[in-house]
Amino acid sequence: MKKKKKTGGAGRFWMMTAFVLTFISGIYAEQLGFLQFAMDNPEEIWMLFVEHIQLVLISSVISIAIGVPTGILLTRGFMRRYRDWILNILGICQTVPSLAVIAIAMTYLGIGKKTAIFALVIYGLLPIIRNSVAGLAGINPVFLDAGRGMGMTPAQMLFKVELPNAMYIILTGIRTSTVINVGTAAMSFLVGGGGLGDLIFSGIAMVDPGYMLAGAVPTAALAIFMNWFIGKMEGWIVSDGLVYEK
Repeated sequence: MKKKKKTGGAGRFWMMTAFVLTFISGIYAEQLGFLQFAMDNPEEIWMLFVEHIQLVLISSVISIAIGVPTGILLTRGFMRRYRDWILNILGICQTVPSLAVIAIAMTYLGIGKKTAIFALVIYGLLPIIRNSVAGLAGINPVFLDAGRGMGMTPAQMLFKVELPNAMYIILTGIRTSTVINVGTAAMSFLVGGGGLGDLIFSGIAMVDPGYMLAGAVPTAALAIFMNWFIGKMEGWIVSDGLVYEK
């Protein structure tokens, strides 16, 4: 059993560093007018923040519902032959700028939240599919042989052996996809999807740093929170009996 390293000194150092950086950032934000704008318009910021969260959560749930089953399918039967080909196509799609994806979606779906959500789903699929494939394809063959030796059916093998062992890698893909969508969702404003992009782009247009930061700061905070929260979920969901190099 590995001994835990003492991290008290390092922890205090990083805590003090974070405190100093927060203090400096607060002074800078006050000079730019962000704090004053936030105090004058809390309801507007909160409304757009809620819209932003809705866009991220809805698109992420749809991406997971499509991405994980697709990753499973690509590790099954004849679909293995097309796995690399499909992943390469998805990789090419991922290189297309998010603004272009939203513009293409708007051409067919018009403006509104459905266009923004569709674009976010498309943009968030690749990390989930790729990690699902990597997690399932990378399982130790010894585990699979043990499951077959116990007489498990293919469905039992999937849900009791493969998915639990691949879950950490799959959740890493979900975390990456969600954090990407938090930033990309700011573009939704351009197609009438709402969200914090309203403040960001309006602030840029008016050359008003306070207005712009009122959208950018909550967006950055949401991305950090989602990354932390899904990281915590990995610890809750993945069994302690499974060993990973985290």
